[in-house]
Amino acid sequence: MTKTAELLAGKSVAVALGGGGARGLAHISVLQALDDMGVRPVAISGTSIGAIIGAAYAAGFSGAELRAHTEAILGNRIGLARKLLYARARRRQPLLTRLAHPLLFDGARFLEVFWPKGMPERFEDLEIPMTVVATDFRRRCEAVFSQGPLRPAVAGSMAIPGVVRAPRSEIGYLVDGGLVNPLPYDHLAGRADIVVAVNVSGNSGVESDARAPSPIQTMIVATQILMNTISARMIEESPPDVLIAPAVHQYLALDLFKTSRIFMAGDACRDALRKGLLQAAERLEAQRLA
Repeated sequence: MTKTAELLAGKSVAVALGGGGARGLAHISVLQALDDMGVRPVAISGTSIGAIIGAAYAAGFSGAELRAHTEAILGNRIGLARKLLYARARRRQPLLTRLAHPLLFDGARFLEVFWPKGMPERFEDLEIPMTVVATDFRRRCEAVFSQGPLRPAVAGSMAIPGVVRAPRSEIGYLVDGGLVNPLPYDHLAGRADIVVAVNVSGNSGVESDARAPSPIQTMIVATQILMNTISARMIEESPPDVLIAPAVHQYLALDLFKTSRIFMAGDACRDALRKGLLQAAERLEAQRLA
């Protein structure tokens, strides 16, 4: 048992993984740090990329295994191009739609390609309880899943408008959960002594690229701005016990070829994570003795 695990003995930890596209690969670094500290979450919540990675971790894959799996897939550009081609949406669509969105992906196919082999089919089969947040497109509100089929919920949670086709679920069509709750630590309230939230929505920094943004870049960045604004308001009103914010503001949702730098940004948060956990434990102990 590590020193951090000893100091946290008897205190449960839950983890919320936020949305942010490729930026969310930093989640894997944070999960790997928890593994190295000997801290096993009792519950996980996730939105978008946080739902993809959180579900794989909840299924029993370690942070190190997820990192190796991701590096293997994204390190092979030709293989990745083939996988992305396979993941494209294939349903017949009007010509105008195909021209406007030539890279529209099917979320379920994307998960089939990028998740590790052996992922369970249902929430109930996960080793760690998992909550996935998506957006109910027709009702314009949050849709929360913690039981039943796993893939439709995660595919809906990651359905970035204009990039991933909205899948149909038992409640209707779903789109990106980041539109309503990009950092779903509120769904972990009361489920653990310490709640850790990992925010990858792009919290600060100025973009150095002076070129005019492309239409697809404008659409994606506009979504990220919305997510960042919602996350900032949530944190201001009711902060989590531990907030980790990797320095990933300069990356876009589709920057999959910048994996190593995004992993490094997550690795840089290791000390902040350890310090935050210990401070949270100290606050709990002070409250117990008061």
